[in-house]
Amino acid sequence: MPDTIRNRSSQDADLPRGVTDPLLWRAAYDVAAAHRPDESGRCESLLCDGQVAPCDALTAAHRAMELAGDRHADRAEPETWRTEQRRRAA
Repeated sequence: MPDTIRNRSSQDADLPRGVTDPLLWRAAYDVAAAHRPDESGRCESLLCDGQVAPCDALTAAHRAMELAGDRHADRAEPETWRTEQRRRAA
């Protein structure tokens, strides 16, 4: 087992209001973070080999984030998803 623990950017991100599948949203967030376009408008990921952004992976990540339930979320005021809030809503 490696001595270092790798943190993903989604671990530091607050889930937007309206997310119903946090695992899918966080996985998609990490993919989107890895495939951000650089200053020249090309994907930074080595897997995309300088493909013009948005690459297929970034497009799929954005779609997955929508499917996770944040399509209509208010991004100006993100709210952390809590199990207690979902239980109250049910």
